[in-house]
Amino acid sequence: MLQTPSIQWFPGHMNKARNDIKEIMPDMDVVIEVIDARIPFSSENPMVAALRGHKPVIKILNKADLADPNQTQAWIEYLESEDQVKAIATDDNKSSDVKRIVQLCKQLVPNKVGTGRQIKVLIMGIPNVGKSTLINTLAGRSIAKTGDEPAVTKSQQLIKIDNDIMLYDTPGMLWPKIENPHSGFRLAATGGVKDTAFDFADVASYTAEYLIKAYPKLLKERYKLEDLPETDWEFFEAAGRSRGFLKKGGVVDTYRMSEILINELRSGTLGRITLETPAMREEEDKLVEQLRAQAEEKRLAKIEEKKLRKRRARKNRK
Repeated sequence: MLQTPSIQWFPGHMNKARNDIKEIMPDMDVVIEVIDARIPFSSENPMVAALRGHKPVIKILNKADLADPNQTQAWIEYLESEDQVKAIATDDNKSSDVKRIVQLCKQLVPNKVGTGRQIKVLIMGIPNVGKSTLINTLAGRSIAKTGDEPAVTKSQQLIKIDNDIMLYDTPGMLWPKIENPHSGFRLAATGGVKDTAFDFADVASYTAEYLIKAYPKLLKERYKLEDLPETDWEFFEAAGRSRGFLKKGGVVDTYRMSEILINELRSGTLGRITLETPAMREEEDKLVEQLRAQAEEKRLAKIEEKKLRKRRARKNRK
């Protein structure tokens, strides 16, 4: 069975962030969740849906300039089929996209516009989805700290967007456990977590396997391959040899090639790529349900085994 990469989270920090958000959520009018357009499903935080209740949410598919435009449109339609959800694709460098977000906030809470009562908007997103850059563009000035490393924002801050909107920023919040193993690999591939937190070769292998099936033309063109191998490690051998990544004895440096693949995916050099589709989400939701059921069976079995041991111990003492 596919194993989730061994990514290390910090539950204490996440619990505090979650409690802080839970406390202020009743006062919010709109929630903005920034997600990665390349992995709209895997970069969603399941806590958002639980915490926001029925409040309207705007899903910002950020980094859309790196994602497959056809898949981005499919995701927008899919997300907007959900209750109280609006979706916008953005490149965090475009001010025109930001104006659309501001207008949409006002459309969702028209009774406050021009009344002197501010629309309270809570912005959320996992680390490294571009939330801080988007905030700075919304505000028209540098307020939120940005950086390539995940988890730059450390505490809540209030940002006045215009006379009608007050933005509440929150730390990038990950969940304590990734139940979907596929999501763990995709988060790692796109830079949602630090590279030191997982086995790089495993993530590259998973990514290559997907790209061979979903984007064969891009791989062939980028790495100058006449024929695309069917397996991930055959691909690393062929692409590494094409690039001249050879060690002593003519052995291909496949690890170096795996680093190149992931770095070129992240930068967009490889092309506009989306690592998951709405159909994949439906299938993987079923997988998660199966994993939950299996985990519950194991939990109950351990409880029964513990009870049995206690009964045997009592019987032996008699």
